[in-house]
Amino acid sequence: MAAQEGDKTGQSPDVVVHVRELSSSELSAVNGGNLFLGDSFLGNLEVGKFLVQNGRQIVIEPVPGVEEAVIRSLILGPSLSVLLRQLGFLVLHASCVAIDGTTIAFLGHSGWGKSTLAEVFHTKGYSILTDDLMAIKMDTDQAIVFPGFPQVKLWSDAATSLGHTPENLPLLHSMTEKLVYRFSEGFCQRPLPLKRLYVLDKGTQHSIEPLHPANAFMELVRYSHAVNLLQTPDFTKTHFEQCQKLVKHVSVCRLRRQFSLDALPDLVKLIEEDIKEGVYTS
Repeated sequence: MAAQEGDKTGQSPDVVVHVRELSSSELSAVNGGNLFLGDSFLGNLEVGKFLVQNGRQIVIEPVPGVEEAVIRSLILGPSLSVLLRQLGFLVLHASCVAIDGTTIAFLGHSGWGKSTLAEVFHTKGYSILTDDLMAIKMDTDQAIVFPGFPQVKLWSDAATSLGHTPENLPLLHSMTEKLVYRFSEGFCQRPLPLKRLYVLDKGTQHSIEPLHPANAFMELVRYSHAVNLLQTPDFTKTHFEQCQKLVKHVSVCRLRRQFSLDALPDLVKLIEEDIKEGVYTS
């Protein structure tokens, strides 16, 4: 459970979020690891600083005049990524879908269609666990995905293609054209094991191929959240160990797709058939 300052539920929150000016004592204690200070930008425009402490507290110091929606994105983006890594999670740029008591995830940077593909599965009756930021716990031989914030971010043409009315969806914030669809149903709220990771790529036709473990490891590192922020030796070592362990226990495939909204239904069918075939071995 996360709570903002002033929460009146009477419960002890897992994470406390403050929006205020950072104190000199907080700034002097920064160590780049469990006391992390970062700057947040949208394009070339700085929107604020964020301090993340010991996986328990986030302090946001926004630039004067920054709208609340931008602050919300700062909390749910880089701040949360750092906090989850402080708590020992592997955090990937991935959108995740629940299928038959397990999950599959689509890995890639912004603009590669992770959210759109996950929402296509949602329109077919599957539940979504995460959009873009996926937290994985690797304490055992299973990789467990934890639910994220119950929304997906979509471009207007994708929203229309998926049956939404763009005019009825709010903007993520005023500095982007991305829209937000917030779930009233179809969002899974319990952790589930990860069965397969698909690394998104462009192609002339849809295809799926298993990745060699060494290549899979490189893709996990490439698409990890906050890897360029938390760079102390202990966090770097833990991150590499988590990626190596994930490759050993979860099949990782390259998913080449036609970059067309009209081709998405066939892509979903291909993925459904691929899942039924079982787990790949190296």
